[in-house]
Amino acid sequence: MDATHIAALASILGDPSRVLTQPLVVEQLSRDFYWYSPVLRRQLDGKVADVVVQPLTAEEVQSVLRYCHAKDLPVTTRGAGTGNYGQAVPLQGGVLLDLIRMDTIEEIQAAGVAVCQPGVRLGALENEARKKGWELRCYPSTIVKASVGGFLGGGSGGIGSVAHGGLRDFDTVRAIELVTMEPDPRLVKHEGEAVHEILHAWGTNGIITRIWLSLTPAVAWSQCVLAFDTFDLALDFSERIATGDQWTKRLVTTFEWPIPSFFTPVRQYAPEGKALVFFLIASEQLAALESAAEETGGQVTYSGSYQGLRTRPLLSDYTWNHTTLWAMKSDETYTYLQCGFHPDTVRDQLRRLKQHFGSEILFHMEFMKNGEGRVIPGALPVVYFTGEERLNEMIAFCRDIGVFVANPHVNNVEGGGRYRADNVQLLAKQRYDPKGLLNPGKMVSFQSETAATGAKNP
Repeated sequence: MDATHIAALASILGDPSRVLTQPLVVEQLSRDFYWYSPVLRRQLDGKVADVVVQPLTAEEVQSVLRYCHAKDLPVTTRGAGTGNYGQAVPLQGGVLLDLIRMDTIEEIQAAGVAVCQPGVRLGALENEARKKGWELRCYPSTIVKASVGGFLGGGSGGIGSVAHGGLRDFDTVRAIELVTMEPDPRLVKHEGEAVHEILHAWGTNGIITRIWLSLTPAVAWSQCVLAFDTFDLALDFSERIATGDQWTKRLVTTFEWPIPSFFTPVRQYAPEGKALVFFLIASEQLAALESAAEETGGQVTYSGSYQGLRTRPLLSDYTWNHTTLWAMKSDETYTYLQCGFHPDTVRDQLRRLKQHFGSEILFHMEFMKNGEGRVIPGALPVVYFTGEERLNEMIAFCRDIGVFVANPHVNNVEGGGRYRADNVQLLAKQRYDPKGLLNPGKMVSFQSETAATGAKNP
């Protein structure tokens, strides 16, 4: 990048220390956890920004984007870099807009809505909310490091989704303020249904600068680990708790053996050969849960009160996509898929997958409530990677038997499974980033105004 651009960006911020050019730092901040996928690792290794800019306010974001628009500089937004699809990896160099210093929690409203900047860590927001009698509705297993803006821009659900659904459900995201990529960048507030134009768009159609996030009343939680002789027994019991309205739960995760053997720090709670279920359950229901489990052949291998994110062991550190990380620590050949099973036919779908792929696929189930209020069995199965062709065969087989797959091995919004069929994310990009400078290459259905004009006038 021309040194005049770097000098101009430093002048815009009035603070050269927030314009980073050291090669190792820029390289580090140009990465996320895309390396969970051997396919993305090959595609994205070596992709780096030219410079990192760290704004503090929406007004600074506007000023940076105004300059970048005038100079045709691509801009890729970064939250905390905990995404798995390469959302924050700049494909065309340019400016990496690092929002992690925009980390102010403005208020926790009495009605249970948090108002904050995008760089706020989810763990910090959870801790602050609990001081006032509230807690997050859902969060990823990376809660300690992940940012609120990054979660909205590239995530979907996690711990808590069994009770409250994902980010798209039940008005969890009340409103989003964003900055457009135009000659004179605007601050635009999206509320209600309009938030879906921006959610999970990877920063391709605007830069999130302020968030209104619905919370839920805080609960006194306990953790519990149950062991069962077979995966089928574990699945039956976990489904019973996940779908039972009488149970107050935040986490219900089921693991096929040998996945529990990968969890080295809690290996003592994983009897050899047994399937495990991890729970976050209301403390007042812990005894009833343990009793119900023992009546169905379950063995309680651990239980204890949950005292927040510093609790040890912290069972959520082994769930959702942290499960994949533990598998890769055991054998780097492992990767994963993201699947949604039909609640009425899940056992037949699992049987057919196991029959066809055997130990190439290991079942890791996560229960979540969908937008219609039904709790459904999702999964992030651990997959033994032998090649891209075999991986694609597995994805195709899943889809053929009615298993939804959000493909984590593609580097675009459309392929990742959270793209809206009504194209509202694309339409927002056409309005707010007509040049296509925001995270270019990540929304493949988009055509810049220049390209569109050229196509009309060959």
